[in-house]
Amino acid sequence: MAEFRLPPNSRIRGGVTHRAPAGAQQVRTFRIYRFDPDSGQNPRVDTFELDVSGCGPMVLDGLISIKASVDSSLTFRRSCREGICGSCAMNINGVNRLACTTSMHELGREIRIYPLPHMPVVKDLVPDLTQFYAQYASVKPWLQAQTPAPPDHERLQSKEEQEQIDRPAACILCACCSTACPSYWWNSDRYLGPAALLAAYRWIIDSRDEATGERLDALEDPFKLYRCHTIMNCTDVCPKDLNPAKAIAEIKKMLIERQS
Repeated sequence: MAEFRLPPNSRIRGGVTHRAPAGAQQVRTFRIYRFDPDSGQNPRVDTFELDVSGCGPMVLDGLISIKASVDSSLTFRRSCREGICGSCAMNINGVNRLACTTSMHELGREIRIYPLPHMPVVKDLVPDLTQFYAQYASVKPWLQAQTPAPPDHERLQSKEEQEQIDRPAACILCACCSTACPSYWWNSDRYLGPAALLAAYRWIIDSRDEATGERLDALEDPFKLYRCHTIMNCTDVCPKDLNPAKAIAEIKKMLIERQS
């Protein structure tokens, strides 16, 4: 399962402890990674004893409460709060998850929160996803067709054809899968990673797309595709219950069948 790696040449030091008010009944201890590259200081872990009786049940609710009432400098991403946008992906108790769909009550008294592993940190729990999005864009995740669209209706698919792409198309680009992948940790500059390859697969199998050959040609590379060793971390951590590992295996199978 995904683990967290410190930024190069850095050392986590003890941080600040914020105690819960006297008499608090429902206390959860949040240990949160704090790092501001602009400060010149090493990362630290701050401790927040939070009375969760006054906030919602999810980890994101706890983070919002801490930011609102304890430390306004705490930095994290969030948007939809319903597991749709993927913004609040982070490493929670050692596993990449969405903070908005992870219940505090399932995690016990202590909740340890770090940014997604093996990514540059912009600040605190915010990773730099520039390369991740560039890799996604590199697979050309849009319909490519030379045949003109019908003048009086959209490009049609059968129900079976639509069902083929239904699950792969549900990816929310949270980056939980790619940042849980050891092959991506070691080769993120050349290996596209599970999220980008799942997106590539979604368009390769789309019956309306006419660039299957070009898409497969672009992936037939020792690093872009074949650094996947089927460790399955990507599938284990996906918050949408998708299967990037299977999609990658299917792409490899297509390339083999094309050569035979």
